Amino acid sequence: MCLAIPMRILGIDGFTARCEARGALRDVSLFLLQDDLPTVGDYVQVQTGYAIHKVDEDTARGAWELFDQILREGTP
Repeated sequence: MCLAIPMRILGIDGFTARCEARGALRDVSLFLLQDDLPTVGDYVQVQTGYAIHKVDEDTARGAWELFDQILREGTP
């Protein structure tokens, strides 16, 4: 199973975005979103180094809340 992580775009150079999530910085390919390129400040779901779609800030925060809950409670 693959998991997409919401990240905020800090900067863009061509089809590469510098993204941040919880202090972690990554260079992410925007190639899959070239028909509707995101801009600086947008949130994207990142999977294996590729932005797979844009999401709004509330969706990104909601995902991080779920990740936090999973980390707190662990798995059975």
